[in-house]
Amino acid sequence: MRFQYAFQKIVDLKSNERTQAEWMLSSAIGKLQAEEKSLGELLDIRESMVKQLQEAAGQCVPVSMIQEIQAYVEYLDQCIRMKHVDVNRANMKVQMQQKHLSTKMLDENVWLKARDKAKTAFQQQALLHEQNELDEMATVRFAMGARAR
Repeated sequence: MRFQYAFQKIVDLKSNERTQAEWMLSSAIGKLQAEEKSLGELLDIRESMVKQLQEAAGQCVPVSMIQEIQAYVEYLDQCIRMKHVDVNRANMKVQMQQKHLSTKMLDENVWLKARDKAKTAFQQQALLHEQNELDEMATVRFAMGARAR
C-alpha cells in the first residue's frame, strides 16, 4: 500500500501560489532597488551641479550661465522629490508583497501539516493492519500446532 493524499492537488496549488508570491516579491524588490539607484544618481548629479554653481559664482562667468545652472538644480530638486515618491511607492509595494508571501506561506504550511497528519495516520493504520495479520498468522500456527498434538 502506498500513501496518496486526497488533497495533493491543493497542496501543489498552494506551493505554486507561494512560488508566484516569491517571484512577485523579488520583482518588487528589484523595482525598489532600481528606484533607489535612480534616486542616488539624481542626488549625485545635483551635488555635482551645486559644486559647479559654486565654482561659477566664484569665477567670472556670465550671469545667464549661473541662472541656467540654478534652473537645472531646481529641476533636479523637483525630480528628486518625485523620485522620493516613487521610492516610497516601491517600498510600500515591497511591504505589500512581503505580507502577501507571508500569507501564502502560512496557507501552504497549513496544507502541508494536514498532509503530514494524514500520512502519519495512514502509516499507523498500515502498521496496525500488518500487526493484525501477524497476530492472525501466529494464532493460526498455534491452532495448527495444538491440533497436531
